[in-house]
Amino acid sequence: MKLCIALDNPYLQDNLTLLQSLNILSQAQKRNIWLKVGLRSFIRDGIRGIEMLKKYGDYRIFLDLKLYDIPNTMLDAIAECQKIGVDMLTIHTSCGFETMRVIADIKCKSANMPLIVGVSALTSFDNSEFMEIYNASLFPHTLKLSKLAYQAGIDGVVCSVWESLAIKKATENRFLTITPGIRPFGEESSDQKRVATLQEAKEAMSDFVVIGRPIYKAEEPLKMVEKILNIECMR
Repeated sequence: MKLCIALDNPYLQDNLTLLQSLNILSQAQKRNIWLKVGLRSFIRDGIRGIEMLKKYGDYRIFLDLKLYDIPNTMLDAIAECQKIGVDMLTIHTSCGFETMRVIADIKCKSANMPLIVGVSALTSFDNSEFMEIYNASLFPHTLKLSKLAYQAGIDGVVCSVWESLAIKKATENRFLTITPGIRPFGEESSDQKRVATLQEAKEAMSDFVVIGRPIYKAEEPLKMVEKILNIECMR
């Protein structure tokens, strides 16, 4: 299970300061860390921001833009993201099977393409909110979208821990599950509704756990990262 640190600080310098504090980590520890760049950071810092992050170590970059548009526009956007040199990229599974199939087909034919993972249901949704928008219950519809993504041939999905194991069973173990909403030591859930611990993520066979505020809002982020990486389920 890999740790994905969500770099959602209000300023680029805050993100760089966090990475600078992680310099004392061993190379083995750093290999278990990915950096998630979301909408806020990318809109503010752009490609230059990602280039600056890369100077702080050989971290993998997870660009979380949740692309959702007509197929040609999405393919063009993915091609531009490929040029940046990111390692994982999000799209919305709501774009549909055919669009995901075309993306997977292009990925198979191209070198150095990032992993493509589909957002199923945002972890800020509870069942009633999800029903209001999709006119469907959260769990079965998330499973349906995830199976569509798997059948289309993309690499995995973003989901809550509470759907991860069912998705693995409905697809296969190599189909990636990326789980945000992780509160490793009982921190506040804030705007996340479907949160979980690291042990629960491990039991649900999550491949990546996304942790933001519990790290970057900690008094000593380095110690928090070390504490997370030293937990048995992260090894």
